[in-house]
Amino acid sequence: MSHLAIIPLLLPLFTGIFLLLLREQRIYIKRTISGLSSIALIAVSTQLLCAVSDGNILVYSLSNWPAPFGIVLMADRLAALMVLTTSLLALFSLIYAMSGTDRQGRQFHILFQLQLFGLNGAFLTADLFNLFVFFEVLLLASYSLLLHGGGRKRIRSGLHFVVINVVGSSLFLFAVGILYGILGTLNMADLAVKVAHVSPENIGLVKTAGLLLFVVFALKAALLPLYLWLPTAYSQTSAPAAALFAIMTKVGAYSILRVYSLIFGNEAGPLANLLDGWLLGMALTTIIIGSFGLLGSKRLRQQVAYLVVISAGTLLTGFSLNSQAGIAAGLYYLPHTTFATAALFLLADLIVQRRDQMEDKLEAGLVITKQKFLGVMFFVLAIIASGLPPLSGFLGKFMLLRAALEHPALPYIMAIVLVNGLLTVIAMARTGALFFFAAHAVDTATNTYIKQSEPEPLKVRELLPILSLLGLCVLMTLWAGPINSYSLETANQLLDTPAYIDAVLGKEAQ
Repeated sequence: MSHLAIIPLLLPLFTGIFLLLLREQRIYIKRTISGLSSIALIAVSTQLLCAVSDGNILVYSLSNWPAPFGIVLMADRLAALMVLTTSLLALFSLIYAMSGTDRQGRQFHILFQLQLFGLNGAFLTADLFNLFVFFEVLLLASYSLLLHGGGRKRIRSGLHFVVINVVGSSLFLFAVGILYGILGTLNMADLAVKVAHVSPENIGLVKTAGLLLFVVFALKAALLPLYLWLPTAYSQTSAPAAALFAIMTKVGAYSILRVYSLIFGNEAGPLANLLDGWLLGMALTTIIIGSFGLLGSKRLRQQVAYLVVISAGTLLTGFSLNSQAGIAAGLYYLPHTTFATAALFLLADLIVQRRDQMEDKLEAGLVITKQKFLGVMFFVLAIIASGLPPLSGFLGKFMLLRAALEHPALPYIMAIVLVNGLLTVIAMARTGALFFFAAHAVDTATNTYIKQSEPEPLKVRELLPILSLLGLCVLMTLWAGPINSYSLETANQLLDTPAYIDAVLGKEAQ
């Protein structure tokens, strides 16, 4: 039994515990330990991806108790992709935090590592109850990171964030309680076997539990109408936290893909394809509402938060097609949108620092007149986020539309995705024009000249993470062929439910 599947959990967990013991030490010691751990996590994640890239499924039974009786971790192509995406995002968010954000509280690096522990655990667990446990770890760590640095606005948005997520956690418990009471197991592979043979009198209850789980996952993924907590929370927190939170909605999307392709997929008998008629409509409506929110935003960080909402709808549109090509398109789009929105959150923070009282308001003012480099980065990231050719955003949407060619809802998918791209271009062009072309040095109220102060020079620790995330999007464009091939193989593996069950339970389980 390979121990590789558990290392992405143990590494951030032990790092967080070690940092807790060193919480009174100087900040550079914490930065060194946290940074080295994040680099090591990328190395481990890369090795994990290589280990499963041939289709192998790594199963790790804690305490050597076999499934379904013991706690089991599982790493396949999808889980490895999610862990690697998270580790790359985490490193660059952490580097940016080291430019000063981590000084706003002694516990930042501890909370950051615990957040990684929760994220990786959610991606690698093979058990529904432990998915709930890792969701709770995520909630605790993300709530604390959301409030890091304090402030009335963060406390207010954090309260909304925690209340709605506690409600989601309660629904999660109800769902797993119903499933365990009827089926006697919460191991996902075992659930897949037993749901397919559920007795007729229990179909209604199991279906109810499945839909309750969907509500919980839709809340995490920020699907309409459960997205309202996200724009305020993400726009009010610190830039590194918001950048890391770019992967949070993907946890919900991942859970929907995993649970409803495995437990309620094509092999689930009377409960097969439980989300047909639900997921696609909600995903497309989320894109529409997110587009209106993008156009109506009054601040840059709020705009980026709505881009996260739109990306959730676009991602789940691909997953809802329930085909190899649709899932593959979503899996290509997932890391692209994660890196792009994270880079925009970090860039927005640099802009805020150079606008004084104007902050990130979408109004012309004394703004960044000598920071042409920021303007260039904003322009490139706007192209990526809008899905304009030739970068990864365009390729992801092109793959999605190509996958939908045979779908009955093609006209709606085509219209909504393309119009959203147009509206995103309009919104981002307006923002760029206000920030970088409509700047003035005259107070329009008094018509008097205002002397502009020399802007602070850009620091390497501020620019490196943004350029690195942007570079990852460019690499996804250059390596689109291999990444698409990996995504297609991952989608094929996801749709092969018997292979997953064989790997976790053994062939005798069926």
